[in-house]
Amino acid sequence: MSNIDGSTMISTIDYHTGGEPFRIVIGGIPAPVGKTVLDRREYCHEHLDDVRAFLINEPRGHADMYGCFVTPPDPDEGRDGVGSFGMVFFHNDGFSTACGHGTIAGVTWAIESKRIAAVEPVTELWVDVPSGRLRVHADVTAAKVQQVRFENVPSFVSETDLLVTTTHGDFVVDVSYGGAFYASADVAQLGVTITPENLPKLIDAGRMIKRALDEHESTRHPHDERLSGCYGTIWFERQGVDDDGTVRQRNVAIFADGEVDRSPCGSGTSARLAVLDQRNELARGATLVHTSIVGSQFTAHVIGDGPTIADRPTVRTQVAGRAHQTGIGMFTFDAADQLGLGFQLR
Repeated sequence: MSNIDGSTMISTIDYHTGGEPFRIVIGGIPAPVGKTVLDRREYCHEHLDDVRAFLINEPRGHADMYGCFVTPPDPDEGRDGVGSFGMVFFHNDGFSTACGHGTIAGVTWAIESKRIAAVEPVTELWVDVPSGRLRVHADVTAAKVQQVRFENVPSFVSETDLLVTTTHGDFVVDVSYGGAFYASADVAQLGVTITPENLPKLIDAGRMIKRALDEHESTRHPHDERLSGCYGTIWFERQGVDDDGTVRQRNVAIFADGEVDRSPCGSGTSARLAVLDQRNELARGATLVHTSIVGSQFTAHVIGDGPTIADRPTVRTQVAGRAHQTGIGMFTFDAADQLGLGFQLR
């Protein structure tokens, strides 16, 4: 049974984090069912995929749109802190397990809409996402969020120097997890730099690497198969190291079905931190300045060691960025519209 008909009125509030859109659904849909946010993600896949498509597809969205359904938090048994709320993330190809830019935008919305009481200068809360519970600190001035810092789920390296063969050539990648699995590849292997004019090549090759690794053993989560699969390819470009040890890199994440992250990618930044830490390219406590394809930045660092997961060492990471509101929407559907739930041209 479709959730979209002539009576549909779905209300949203839109943000961007570092240029990456985030559409927060705040009314007009059935509540996702499940004990945990990960369970609710499965429910959304089975019962609310038409709503996802309706809000993501053209003409209401576009191939690079992103969003979430807001849910209650997970039960608190055996978890750190008390959950404030949950988020089920969605994109052009389904429902993701993690989203750093969405976490930053969602927390900004929750505080600025007064869903969460603002405490100045720092509001602390816990947010539940499919990959787990995140500890979040928001810097607040005059009830306005200046920056959000989230401590991600434990991140780890799954495989290094893995050779992936595509029609664009062979690429050496590192596979790591930051709430989702990513393949990191030095963009020099593609013979281009990370600039908008090179996007077609970055998308094509990034999509091929992702697909090649989607069923690979390196992208199997050791504890929950629902967290498995290669979410995307991160092309990175080294930009040097400052005297104080700050590492600067430009990146672009090609994820889902060729979707391009305009932000520096929050969960991808955690995955990159795990690689940099293991390769001793980023000192503990030093900052990674991650710059996106549009010039926006996240700052991030490794906090310390995390728990061992299936004999794999993990690291605890923190990623910081800022989100801004871009609009408020009410989406409707004309039953006579021959384009139905919309379309994607890419």
